[in-house]
Amino acid sequence: MDSTLTRSAVRDGLGVGFAVGLSGVAFGAAAVAAGLGVPQACALSLLAFSGASQFALIGVVAGGGDLIAGAVGAVLLGGRNGLYGLRLAETLRVRGLRRLLTAHLVIDETTAVATAQPGPPQARAGFWATAISLFTVWNLSTLGGAIGASRLGDPRTYGLDVVGPAAFLGLLWPRLAGAAERRVAVLAAVVAIATTPLLPPGLPVMLTALAALAGLIRRPADTPQDPGEPAPEPALTAPENRS
Repeated sequence: MDSTLTRSAVRDGLGVGFAVGLSGVAFGAAAVAAGLGVPQACALSLLAFSGASQFALIGVVAGGGDLIAGAVGAVLLGGRNGLYGLRLAETLRVRGLRRLLTAHLVIDETTAVATAQPGPPQARAGFWATAISLFTVWNLSTLGGAIGASRLGDPRTYGLDVVGPAAFLGLLWPRLAGAAERRVAVLAAVVAIATTPLLPPGLPVMLTALAALAGLIRRPADTPQDPGEPAPEPALTAPENRS
């Protein structure tokens, strides 16, 4: 029975990793459309490896903002992964330098697959199956999307400048499953609409990220759900953020 459950967890992880990883094509194309080179787009996927944060960063750059403002906004959005790490620490039981690698792979999808399993062995198997497959496919897809977009000439000619916002919305939409998430999204949208005409590019993203973190902090008071548990992912039912 345990081996059957473990194989099922691995299948879940591979399905999620492959399906979500393919959206790296959109990131690669959007990064080139924002003015990044192919090596820069690939470096972001390798070193950041968080879809929502990556799209937020290139969105700031595409809007004329500076890299520091975009990076701060991306880091704030990635803060939720720290909560996931707290949730998974006892389950994964990694020590030493392996903790650095494991922390890099703690994202929405790996956490969702791990926490959906019936026991710690299956959770570890699901986590690593998701992490390895998603990291591999996401980075290869980023490379393919970036190279393809770079060979088309000016990406704006083909409308690729809208790929980033559209893909970001696609990552966000499945996470609005609960009332708390929808309230945070509405608050963030109000903040963005109100501040975008007044502030330099990049600052509205930082402010909306702070609104999202405020929503996470208040979430335990709104619902008994564990604050480290991610919102339901459609990929668990039909093999997604990342980010």
